[in-house]
Amino acid sequence: MRITPLDIQQKQFKVKLRGFDMEEVYSFLELVREELEELLKENSMLKEKVAILENQLEEYRKIEQSIRDTLMTAQKLVEDYQTNARKEAELIIKEAELKAENIIKEAQEKVVKIHEDIVDLKGIRRHFKEEIRRLIEGHMRMLEFDKEREGEEGEV
Repeated sequence: MRITPLDIQQKQFKVKLRGFDMEEVYSFLELVREELEELLKENSMLKEKVAILENQLEEYRKIEQSIRDTLMTAQKLVEDYQTNARKEAELIIKEAELKAENIIKEAQEKVVKIHEDIVDLKGIRRHFKEEIRRLIEGHMRMLEFDKEREGEEGEV
């Protein structure tokens, strides 16, 4: 059963002989309610941030897949250019051979460029994941600190 700030605010205690100071009890309950409410808001905010970051990560994955598809297309184009270059070389001799070499060179430069782009995007993704991990760890430390602080306040 989860306790809500409203549960804390509405909690009633029976009065007994030599019981607690009711004003002090209600004052403490109000403090606990406020802290719980703040933690719930912060938790909600963190969940929203995680959802946003997950959406961004999905977008990066889509971009990565698009680049992979482009690479496959470029590799297929290279193969097609090579096949066409061989046929033309048989028909046109030296001139066709020079054109085929230029086409292959351009296609290979495109493949190298696409490979470089993939490596760059993987680095960005790795950096992004590390930033997310640091953010989550930072928030976890804050939550642990709050928990410890609540524990210390409970002991006082």
